[in-house]
Amino acid sequence: MKKRLFILPALLSLALTACSSSGTTSQTLQQQALSHQVVLAAGDAHTVAVKPDGTLLFTGRDKEFQGQVTGWTNLQSASAGIAHTLGLCRDGTVVAVGMNSSGQCEVSSWQDIRSIAASGVHSVGLHKDGTVIAAGSNEYKQCDVAGWVGIVAIAAGNAHTVGLKQDGTVVATGWNEYKQCEVSSWKDIIAIAAGGAHTLGLCANGTVVATGLNDEKQCDVGDWTDIAAICTGGGHSAGIREDGAVVAAGRNNEGQCNTSAWQGIIAIAAGNAHTVGLKNDGSAVAAGINNYGQCDVDTWQDIAKP
Repeated sequence: MKKRLFILPALLSLALTACSSSGTTSQTLQQQALSHQVVLAAGDAHTVAVKPDGTLLFTGRDKEFQGQVTGWTNLQSASAGIAHTLGLCRDGTVVAVGMNSSGQCEVSSWQDIRSIAASGVHSVGLHKDGTVIAAGSNEYKQCDVAGWVGIVAIAAGNAHTVGLKQDGTVVATGWNEYKQCEVSSWKDIIAIAAGGAHTLGLCANGTVVATGLNDEKQCDVGDWTDIAAICTGGGHSAGIREDGAVVAAGRNNEGQCNTSAWQGIIAIAAGNAHTVGLKNDGSAVAAGINNYGQCDVDTWQDIAKP
């Protein structure tokens, strides 16, 4: 597999941290972390956001037609892969546009979906009954999710898939060269994120665990506290603190980790080399590479709140 680092969205050091089980967070944090309504998403070079009326905002690269979303309506969530875009409709069906080289956009038959995740060349859906479905490339068994049950959240990385179970444990399948799927010992997790070749877990006490590739220190999150939400990019990680501030770690060659001045953030997403935040007033901010206009969100207003 070509080691292209793209999304959230990935050579040589490894990090593995573990949750402390002490302490608890507020009910608000747990509800926020387990929310199935993802209103902000970032792909390799594009960004999307769901509006309250169920339509989708788009900016960035559209060469593979990942931006052909103007006719979409009744959306509740969205997700962005390397060059495709997924939308979860309010009736539990899924729509997709963009690159379909491995069948990653073949989701029109999906039903009763409550959460979606797009990656490099595969797509994942979480059914309302806690089972999981996937489409697209299965070269590394990243789509081998048919036996998963009791899942409450999903995440998709470059070529791996992660699921959060009801009991706070985590399962993973797919590309594991850098141990990005070594999550079986994690406990008390309330949210997950999968990047190019690393995986994050948000603990119930507001700390964060990480495993996988750490060549850019994207897994150096052991000192993060009071975290309410997490996201991963190709080679970086970001988290929202309970006070609405943002922390970031990892590759910063394009300024994708320059988020320390952000305030009032209620949702966050990371692409290959850019980071986007949703403010509590419904506007958006972005940092990082902007070669395709993926950070041109300054005029966005009235984005739906998760």
